[in-house]
Order: sequence, then C-alpha cells, then structure tokens
Amino acid sequence: MEEQLVVAEAQAPPIKKMKPARKQVMPGQIEKKEAPQTGKEYNIWYNKWAGGDREDSYSNKEKAPTRCSIRKDSGYTRADAAGTKYCCLFFARGQCPYGSECQYLHRLPPPGHELPDTSKDCFGRDKFADYRDDMGGVGSFSRQNRTLYIGRIKETGPGHETEAVVRRHFKEWGEIEKMRVLQYRSVAFVTYVHELSGQFAKEAMACQSLDNDEILNVRWATEDPNPTSKVSEKRRLEDLGQQAIANKLDPRMIDAMRAVRALEDGEEVPELPEEEEENGGEEPQAKRLRLEKHGDGIDEEQEAQQDQTALSGPKGLLSADTLEGMRYFAEIRKRHQAQAASNGSKKAAPPTGLSALGGYGSDEDE
Repeated sequence: MEEQLVVAEAQAPPIKKMKPARKQVMPGQIEKKEAPQTGKEYNIWYNKWAGGDREDSYSNKEKAPTRCSIRKDSGYTRADAAGTKYCCLFFARGQCPYGSECQYLHRLPPPGHELPDTSKDCFGRDKFADYRDDMGGVGSFSRQNRTLYIGRIKETGPGHETEAVVRRHFKEWGEIEKMRVLQYRSVAFVTYVHELSGQFAKEAMACQSLDNDEILNVRWATEDPNPTSKVSEKRRLEDLGQQAIANKLDPRMIDAMRAVRALEDGEEVPELPEEEEENGGEEPQAKRLRLEKHGDGIDEEQEAQQDQTALSGPKGLLSADTLEGMRYFAEIRKRHQAQAASNGSKKAAPPTGLSALGGYGSDEDE
C-alpha cells in the first residue's frame, strides 16, 4: 500500500503557481485625450458630443496604443486574496499600471464563473435594460448575448483565410462556439461559449487590428433572426436553467417528489438511493398501517408484498412509515372514487302518476 502511494505521488503533476501580474504600462505613459468639442451638449450615454457632424465615425478613430497579452500580463493580484470576482478593465485594454497591486483580477474569466450580481458585466459595470442604438457600451441584462460583431476587417484573401485570421486573434479571449465571416463585406460574427468571454473580448479588441493594420469596430451583435438559431438558443437556456435548479436542490428531495408523484398516479414507487447504515447497521422496524379487511379486496399475496416493501423499504428523505401511510391514503382514495362512481350509476326512477304530487307542499285546512 505504501509503495502504491509513493508511485501515485510521483506521477501526480506538479501544481503550477501563478506569477505576480506584470505592470502593462508605466504610470503616466498613457495620456488621456479629451474628445474635441464638436457640439453644444455632451451625451454621457453615447460618450460623445451631440450635434456634431460624424465626429465619432470610425474613420476618425485612432488605433489603440496598447494591447493585452494573456500569456505575459496575467497573474495574481490583491483581488485574489480579497476574493474579488471582477476583472480589471484596464488590464483587458493593456493599460493597467498597477500590476500585482491592482484591486481587480488580471486574468480571463474562468469557464463557468458566476458573478455575484448578474446585472453587472465581468468588469463590475452596471448593465442597462436596453442596448444602445449603435450596440456599443456595456450591454443589456435582459438578454444573454455571447456574439460580437466585428466590422472594418481588411480582406486580403478568400473567406476561409479571413476566418482563420479572425479566429486566431479572438480565440485568445475564450472558447469560440461558432464563427461566420461575410466575405466582401468586411464583417464577421464571433460567438463565444460563455458570455463573460464575449464581454472581455469586446473591450480587449476595441480599436485593435488583425494582420493588416486596420481599426476594428467591435460591438454587440443583434439577435439572430434565424428560426433554427432561436430554437437552439431557447433550448440551451432551458437546459442551463434546469441544471442550475438541479444543482441547488437536494437529490433526496427530487427522489421523494418522484415517489409522491408515482403514488398519486397509482404507479410503482421508484427505488430511492439507500443511505449508509448508521448505529452499527441496525435497521429500525417499520410500523405499518394495515387496512381493515372489510370489503377492501386485498388478498394475502398483495398484503405479503406490501409487508416486504415496508420492511425492506428505501431509506431516504421519506421513511418507510411515510411511504406506507401514503399508500394507505392512496388506497382509501381509490375506494372512495370507485364507490362514488357506483353510486352515480344507480339513479332513482322518476315518479309516475299522482304519486308525483305527494311531495307538493299545500296549505293545511283551517
């Protein structure tokens, strides 16, 4: 036994320790440039001046000066010790000057990661009820969106080559479920497996370039009008909901509800999983409620079968006494239903002749 433990410990892979997060830029290296005033009012919803003449067009956009590299920049920060669940927005943009001293996570959202508040994105920003008209910004909490719209792609070859380039740049931010490239339109749609991966990729690839020094237009995609996609997405959300509910419920509760439903329908009770025996393996003797043998129609063979089921009944959330009591009341209900059906079939014959007036209420003679 000791030799087997030694061999198992020798074959176990070593635990990889996380390195401290690297400072992506030096303090003051990135200069924040204010947008030139081209209108009279500043729209905080769209982050631009109202009344301007296409001042926010992507033709006037500048390429992002930095870009995040997960392999080089990711590592542990103060957020790992504090239990913070949100990622650093400036880390995704490649502009965090704090490194391991940052109060947010410097890594990708792990698969299956659950945020403490579903009305916020992976960076802790509040979502809104509706999307912006340009499908930019944080997004909406009314719909789970995993698809990104990527525009202004420079195509230098056939469609499959463009798809390979887009996939190579966007797979760094998470697992991709599907991708579609509209050739000669400079547009691609990337759908991630997890929504948090799409949120991170949207900020990481904003105003970035692929292989041809273009400036990408990355925003949320609208809902797919394809009926097949709608059905598959609805089924996926239902499966996720059922899985989440099943994970929260006690398995014994689920088995008990199945047993109750089987008893109500008059079907055979499914066997519940047996628990580990306690108190030295002693099984308590189940107290069985017996039906009175007054026309109940239960023969000796069925009674013996019920005795055996009660004594060797399943142990779980419902005890043998509870199951036997439920069988008792189910049998009583069946008898009452059968008796009501038989009484309903025997209707009294309608009175004939003058006897029909016998019950007519008349005044007494004074």
